Amino acid sequence: MAARIGLVGLGTMGAALALNIAEKGFPVAVHNRTTSVIDSFLAAAGPLAARLTGCATPQALVAALARPRAILIMVNAGAPVDAVIAGLLPHLAAGDLLIDGGNADFNDTRRREADLAASGIRFFGMGVSGGEEGARHGPSIMVGGPADAYETVRDIIEAIAARYQGDPCAAHVGPDGAGHFVKTVHNGIEYGDMQMIAEIWGLMRDGAGLTPPEAARIFAGWDEGPLKSYLVEITAKVLAATDPDTGLPMVDVIADQAGQKGTGRWTLIEALRLGLSATTIDAAVAARSFSADRARRLAGAALFPPPPPAAPPGADALGAALLAAKIIAYDQGLVLLATASRNFDWSLDLARIAEIWRAGCIIRSALLDDIARAVRAGLPQGQLFFAPAFAERLRTGIPALRRTVAAAALGGHPAPALSSALACFDQLTRARGTADLIQGQRDFFGAHGFQRTDRPGTGFHGPWAIPPG
Repeated sequence: MAARIGLVGLGTMGAALALNIAEKGFPVAVHNRTTSVIDSFLAAAGPLAARLTGCATPQALVAALARPRAILIMVNAGAPVDAVIAGLLPHLAAGDLLIDGGNADFNDTRRREADLAASGIRFFGMGVSGGEEGARHGPSIMVGGPADAYETVRDIIEAIAARYQGDPCAAHVGPDGAGHFVKTVHNGIEYGDMQMIAEIWGLMRDGAGLTPPEAARIFAGWDEGPLKSYLVEITAKVLAATDPDTGLPMVDVIADQAGQKGTGRWTLIEALRLGLSATTIDAAVAARSFSADRARRLAGAALFPPPPPAAPPGADALGAALLAAKIIAYDQGLVLLATASRNFDWSLDLARIAEIWRAGCIIRSALLDDIARAVRAGLPQGQLFFAPAFAERLRTGIPALRRTVAAAALGGHPAPALSSALACFDQLTRARGTADLIQGQRDFFGAHGFQRTDRPGTGFHGPWAIPPG
C-alpha cells in the first residue's frame, strides 16, 4: 500500500514525528541522507515498523507515496532545507506538497513557497512545539501556507497534535510564512519565560539562601495556582533532582552557560523591523550570550566584589512578581503577532493561537485560556495587560515585581528580564514620559522639529534655532 505521507530527516524530532504519525494509523515513508540511520530507526520502531517504509533515495521516497504526494521535511533550518527540496523536486509533479516542519526563518518560508509555486508544487511552513516528547506524543502545531494545501493533510496534523479538553492544538494560522512566524514568537516568549524563572531561582539561591530542594517545593506549590505551566512544573523537577554521580543537587553541577539555536534572535530582529521593542525577549537573549562568556564573567567577579546582601521578598511576593512579568512577556508577544499580521496581511486569530498553545508546547500555561477570552473580548489599545482581568492582576502583582527588582539591584543579582518587564509596564502606564527632552535634543543638533502640547501641527523648533538679531 502506498504511504500517505513521506518524511525526510530522522533526527530527534523527525523520528519522533514519524512514529507519532504511524501510531495514529497513517502509513509513512521515511528517508534520511545517512541511510544507516533509516535501518536503525526501523529496527527500533517495534510494531510500528509495519506502517513505516524506509527509502534509500529521494526518488524512492517519492515513488512510495500516494498522490497527491505530501512530504514533511525535518532537517536543520537554512541551506539543508533548500538542499532537500532540490533533491526532491525533479521527482515531484504539480499538486504535490512539501512541508517544512523545522524551526525556519519565516522569510525563507515565504521565498520557498513563491519559488515552488512556479513549478506547481505546493509548500507550507509548520511550526512544531513541544520538543521530542511533544513530537512523539502530541505537539502544538502552527501551519502557515495555502489553505487548500493544509486541507490535504489536515487529518494527519490534527491526529498527531496535542489535545486540550478534546480540542486539537493545531491550526492553519495564515498564509505563507505565518506558521513559522508564530512559532518564532512562541520561542521568543519561551526565552523570556525561562529567563525570568531563572532570575527568580537566582534570588532564592543567592539572596534568600534557599537550597535547590527548598526552591523546588516552592515552584511545585506555584504550579498548583495561577502560575501553573509546563516551565514552572519542570523547574520544580529540575531543582528537586539529584546528581547520581556526586549526590549533589543536579542544578549545582550544571555549568551556568546556556545555549541557543537562533529563534530568540529572530524574534528580536523581526520586532525591530516592525518598529517594536520586545524587551523581555531581548533581555533573555542577551543573558544567554553573557552566560556563554564565562571567562569574562570570572574576570569581572574577581575585579568587582559583590554589594552587601539584600534579602529578596518572600516566596508569595516572588510568585506574584513572576506572574506579573509573565503577563507582560505574553503581552509583548501578542503585540508582535498583531503588528506582523497587519504588516503581512495575515489576519492572524490571536485567540486561536493562544488556544493551540494550551497543550503540547513549551509555553503552555494556565494563563492561555484567560488570554484567549481577553483577545475575543477585544484588547483595549491592543494591550493584553489593559484588559480588565489582567489589569486587576497587575495592580496586585506590580508592587511585588518592584520589590523583587529593587532587591535584585541592591543585592547585585542579575534580573534583566524581570527588570525589562517592569520598565515596559512603567513606560506604557506613564502619561508624560521623557521623550520631550529627546525631541528637544534632536531639534537642537539636527533641526528635526517637534510637536507642541499647546497647539496642533508639527515641525516646530526651539529658540536655539532662531538666528541672532
